[in-house]
Amino acid sequence: MDIHSDSYKIAALSGEEDAVEVIRNAEAAIAQLTGISSVTLIAYEKNSGNGSKEQ
Repeated sequence: MDIHSDSYKIAALSGEEDAVEVIRNAEAAIAQLTGISSVTLIAYEKNSGNGSKEQ
């Protein structure tokens, strides 16, 4: 899979075990609800300096 975005990058979740656990639980729940054997969620974060005024 090749995903590109100028506004977002894949979030680095090193040291964020609670966040990773939430994502894993969501993947399992979605897989169960849809009947898809494997679901992968990707966490994105906004790039800094993308012209956004959000703080």
